[in-house]
Amino acid sequence: MSAPSALRTPWLPKLVVAPSFVLGFFFIYGLIAWNGWLSVSASRLLPNYEFVGLEQYGRLFESDRFHVALTNMAVFGLLFIGGAMALGLLLAVLLDQKIRAEGVLRTIYLYPMAISFIVTGTAWKWMLNPGLGLEHLMHQWGFPDFTFDWLVNPDKAIYCVAIAGVWQSAGFVMALFLAGLRGIDENIIKAAQVDGASLPRIYWRIVIPSLRPVFFSTLMVVSHLAIKSFDLVMSLTAGGPGYATDLPATFMYAMAFSRGQIGLGAAAATVMLATVAAIVVPYLYSELRSKR
Repeated sequence: MSAPSALRTPWLPKLVVAPSFVLGFFFIYGLIAWNGWLSVSASRLLPNYEFVGLEQYGRLFESDRFHVALTNMAVFGLLFIGGAMALGLLLAVLLDQKIRAEGVLRTIYLYPMAISFIVTGTAWKWMLNPGLGLEHLMHQWGFPDFTFDWLVNPDKAIYCVAIAGVWQSAGFVMALFLAGLRGIDENIIKAAQVDGASLPRIYWRIVIPSLRPVFFSTLMVVSHLAIKSFDLVMSLTAGGPGYATDLPATFMYAMAFSRGQIGLGAAAATVMLATVAAIVVPYLYSELRSKR
């Protein structure tokens, strides 16, 4: 088809894209709407479209298990987001010094993000298992009094989930910050050095404040990962011991697919969606407004 003919058929690109757009719209927004309707219905073992208003949400916020999940979400979120961003920024600053074998180190740091959270959870489950991992290794090395039983301790198991999550995500955060660092004008740094500023002071006063847009973007991505964390918890602790490491995502799965409480699980999913929207929508609005 000649170029003039292509210009006379502007509907052809739309026709090609239309099937994927319709399917995507249905399977994303259609299922979100269906989940929202289930959350205000009397659904239990099977969908029941009898409208019950906010009854499921009342049951949800009266559930002690959901309160534990929210508490765990706060602890895990702070440790996961803060740890991944702090470690990622530190690695990015170190690699920004033009060190030798930078490409090799960057690959090593990024590698954990190339594997799934299922693999990460399984590997850390072996390493943190008192009978197989770190504690067993230290006993073999001649330290019989060494103990590290966080994985089976209800009060500390959530920290194991945070450790595994930070290990996997720090490299990804590093890549984002490193890209931001490489985009800063080197003349600014050289001018500060001429004025006698030390390298730590240059990074603290000039470079890091210049990464504010990268900070916001990274925070959005990492927060989204934290809120919807499911596979990492299921492979590492399965929500245990008991439900000591339950997060809203694992609570939703347990209620909807294991306990025969579809309406309650749908309400938990809607609360998760609202939380993500509360974080993402203001950011998108500010970005679009700044571009205008």
